[in-house]
Amino acid sequence: MAIMADRELLRTVRQATRNQARLLYHRLVGHLPRILAVTLLLVASRLVPTSTLSSLDALLREARANAAALVVTAAGCAAAAYAYAMSRPRPVYLVDLAGYKPAAAHEATRAKSIRHFGMAGMFSEESMAFQRRMIERSGLGEATHFPASLLTQPIDMCLRTASEESETVIFGVVDELLSKTSVRPEDIGVVIVNSSLYSPTPSFTSLVMNRYRFRHDVISHNLSGMGCSAGIIAIDLAKRLLQVHPDTYALVVSTENITLNAYLGNYRPMLLTNTLFRMGGAAVLLSNRRAERRRAKYQLIHTVRTHRGGASDRSYACVTQEEDDAGHVGVSLSKELMSVAGEALRTNITTLGPLVLPLSEQLRFLATVVLRRVFRAGVKPYLPDFTLALDHFCIHAGGRGVLEELERSLKLSAWHMEPSRMTLYRFGNTSSSSLWYELTYCEAKGRIKRGDRVWQIAFGSGFKCNSAVWKALRTVDDGRDCGPWAQDLHALPVHVPKVVPIDDDASAEAASPGKN
Repeated sequence: MAIMADRELLRTVRQATRNQARLLYHRLVGHLPRILAVTLLLVASRLVPTSTLSSLDALLREARANAAALVVTAAGCAAAAYAYAMSRPRPVYLVDLAGYKPAAAHEATRAKSIRHFGMAGMFSEESMAFQRRMIERSGLGEATHFPASLLTQPIDMCLRTASEESETVIFGVVDELLSKTSVRPEDIGVVIVNSSLYSPTPSFTSLVMNRYRFRHDVISHNLSGMGCSAGIIAIDLAKRLLQVHPDTYALVVSTENITLNAYLGNYRPMLLTNTLFRMGGAAVLLSNRRAERRRAKYQLIHTVRTHRGGASDRSYACVTQEEDDAGHVGVSLSKELMSVAGEALRTNITTLGPLVLPLSEQLRFLATVVLRRVFRAGVKPYLPDFTLALDHFCIHAGGRGVLEELERSLKLSAWHMEPSRMTLYRFGNTSSSSLWYELTYCEAKGRIKRGDRVWQIAFGSGFKCNSAVWKALRTVDDGRDCGPWAQDLHALPVHVPKVVPIDDDASAEAASPGKN
C-alpha cells in the first residue's frame, strides 16, 4: 500500500509539474512577438550607430557593410515567426447549440411511468416497489419524456422503433442548429455522432450525411459504448480534428436511445436505469474559422479526459451492459459507482486544476497531498475551490445522488447546482446530452456574461471522468430563444424535496411547469 501511495504521489507531482511547464511554455509563446520585436530593434541599433542617422547615404553604406548580418537576423526573425505561428493551436469556437424538446405526446408523469411499468407485465411486486421508491427519490419531475415505443401497450421494442426514436431526435436538433446558424451542410468538414447503447448499421454519421447531403470528403466518426461522458469525448475529438483541418466547421451530435434499453427483468442493479434515463439529444456546431469569433458564443479552453479502466477491475466493471439470468438485457450499476466516480473525479481535477486554478490553490492542494502521502499526517484532503477560477458548472445530471455528492465534494452552492438539478427535474438523465441542456438553461436564465468560464463535467462507463472548460466570448442573451426551456423557464427553479411521494391519482396528462 505504501508503494502504491508513493507512486500515486509521484504521478500527482509529475502531472502538476507537466501542467505548470505547459502553462509557462504557452505564456512564453504568447509573448514571442514582443520579444522578437525588441530583439530586432536592439540588433538594428547595434548595426546602425546614432551618428550615421544624420545621413541617408551613410545609413545605406552601413546596411551594405552589414548585409550578411541583416540577412541572418531577418531569416532568424522569419523562422521564429513561422515557428510561433505553427506552435499556436487553432482556436475552437462554439458557434451555437440546440437541445431537443420532445413533443407533449412523449411526456409522462411519474405516476404514468409506474403504471406503464406495471402494465408491461414483466416485473415482480418487489421490483415494482423498488422502482417506485427510486422514482420518488430520483429528483425527476412530472413531465419527462419517453419514446412512443415505450408509451404504447404492449410496448414495441424493436429496431424499427429504435431507429424512429433516434432519427426523430437527431434530425430535430440538427435541423434546428443549421437553421439558427445559417451554415450550409457543404461547409461542414467534420461530423461526429455519439450514442452509447445503440449503434446501427449504417452508422448514425452515415445517416446524418445521407439526410443533409454532406460532401464526400467529410471526416466522420461514430462513437458508441462510451457512456454518458461521450459528449465531452466527441468535443475533444472535434477539437483535435479542427487542428489539422483548417477553415471549416465540426458538427457534434450527442444522444442516447431509450427504446432498446428499457429493462424488463427483475435484477435490481439493472432496474435503476428505468427510473432515471429519458429521451433527449443535442447538437453543437464548432468552428476554427477566425471570422466566426465575432458571432460565436464560446471558445474551448481546455479538455481533460480521464480513463480509470486500467486502474482496477472495479472501475472497469461498475457500469456494464449485460443479460440477467432470464436473458433480459440491461445496464447494471454497481454499488461502488459513487466511490469509483469520486476516484475518477480526483484524478481529473489533478490534471485540470493546474490549468485553471490560482497558484495559491494549487500549492495548498499539493501540500496536503505531500503531508498525507509522505509524512502520513492525519490532515483532511484539500479540495481546491474551483469557484475562484470558474463561474458556471454543468455537471452531468446522472441522478440525485451524483449531484449531491459533487455539490459536497466541490463545495458548490445551490446556485451553481441549479442548472444540473433543473435538467434532471425537467428532462431526466438524457445521458451525454444533459450537459448541453444545462448550458442552455444558463443561457436562458441570462447567467452567461462575457468572459465567464463554464466547466462541464461528465462521467461514463469504463470508468471515465471528462471535463471541458469554455470561455464566453460575449454575453449570451437568449431570452427570446430559450431552446428546450422555452415553455418552462418562468416556472423554474423549483424546490425538489429529497423524497416526493407519487400521487397514484395524478392525471396521466399532467402538464409540465408552465405548460398551457
